Amino acid sequence: MDALKIMFEELKFKNVKTYIQSGNVLFDVKETDESILIKKIEKHLHKSLGYEVAVIVRTLGQVAQAVAQNPFPKAVIGDDLQLYVSFLPQLPESNQSALLLASESEHEKFVIINREVYCLCSKKPDGTRLFSNTLVEKKLKLPATTRNWATVNKVLTL
Repeated sequence: MDALKIMFEELKFKNVKTYIQSGNVLFDVKETDESILIKKIEKHLHKSLGYEVAVIVRTLGQVAQAVAQNPFPKAVIGDDLQLYVSFLPQLPESNQSALLLASESEHEKFVIINREVYCLCSKKPDGTRLFSNTLVEKKLKLPATTRNWATVNKVLTL
């Protein structure tokens, strides 16, 4: 994460902070056009790392909105029940959204709101969970980056 922080500082972004080993990078930048910002970051990461990295950007206000629109506000998150948010680069197509929603089970409930997918996930009787970022990407045919509820909330306090 130290190397990632340096890569963002090389882009002349201000107040760069990283949070845990998940690729969360917080920074201040004057650019407000999301597509320009994403292209700039992706180009620099490709140059620095030697491979392409899909970048998904949210403002702190957008993260706060994702927290506020939690479709499972009464869920008691803990060891047996987890809430995940998958952030998407764009709105999913309705037919792809339908495929994801159709994959729900008694252990996984999905809600799609704008460019976020919420998954309330309980353990199966054998203690495992089915949910993964790959599931969201395959069903929606979009890149996604998924964070657990604690991480999403922690980002707002950094």
